[in-house]
Amino acid sequence: MLLLGGAGTYVWADTRLNHQVDLGALGARVPAGEGTTYLVVSSDSREGLSEQDRKDLNTGSAEGRRTDSVILLHTGASGATMLSLPRDSWVTFPSYVDPGTGRSHRAAPDKLNAAFSLGGPDLLVRTVERNTGVRVDHYAEIGFAGFVGVVDAVGGVDLCLDKAVRDEDSGADLPAGCQTLDGAEALAFVRQRKQEAQGDLGRTRNQQRFLAALARKAATRSTLADPSKSFPTLDAGLDTLIVDEGTELPDLMGMFEALRKATGGGGRRLNVPVADPDLRTSKGSAVKWDDRRARALFDALREDRLPG
Repeated sequence: MLLLGGAGTYVWADTRLNHQVDLGALGARVPAGEGTTYLVVSSDSREGLSEQDRKDLNTGSAEGRRTDSVILLHTGASGATMLSLPRDSWVTFPSYVDPGTGRSHRAAPDKLNAAFSLGGPDLLVRTVERNTGVRVDHYAEIGFAGFVGVVDAVGGVDLCLDKAVRDEDSGADLPAGCQTLDGAEALAFVRQRKQEAQGDLGRTRNQQRFLAALARKAATRSTLADPSKSFPTLDAGLDTLIVDEGTELPDLMGMFEALRKATGGGGRRLNVPVADPDLRTSKGSAVKWDDRRARALFDALREDRLPG
């Protein structure tokens, strides 16, 4: 898309990047691995949404940001791998200081999603690294408004559903069969989980499936060659995008290419291996990873090997 508009578009897009996360200031971290790993986060930030938008999209009125999806996207000599980490994963937080109160907290177990809500992207990155052993090279986060805008800008995304999807909380009300989802419908689809037999695990599979369809649509010649679609798509994507200070446009282009490969025929879409999808904890039901199988998968990502 940047090539279509030349240097002017590149400069415009570069100035739109919102560098809010400083990975270099996180202190002690796991060693760097082979290849490049992105932590891609979809947040429920309402920034950019009017009160009517919030009502129409069933986003509620909660302030702040929480994670709706957490994905490790790895690319290297072994190809591209997209690994979803359920937001209810039962993990161990590193010790941290609450950015709002200044209060110190010891390392303790909790749900992965809570890392983001309690300590923002910094604590989320540190928690992911501590529990996977995989170094995060780049961070990218997009909010509700940006997600909806991208889907609408490409003219909707085609998806075939085996059964009707209805969820009061997310607002999903989709019939069975093949259809084109607009931004609001797509957001409701990827957020719903109560209808899924495997809850949070079912949601991560839906998210991967939808991202694959979105990547295919965004990469089609009809989208890339049509400025009325390509530029609004770029604009919408940058609108609520938050990245780390080391991420520049070439890194984002590399991330999109890795996403396209991972969701296409030349890559892999995986979920972290799970031992118990309904672990009873002090924080409610959580997802317990299969430690042995998960460790083997994380080792493969870190060493840029094909997952066994």
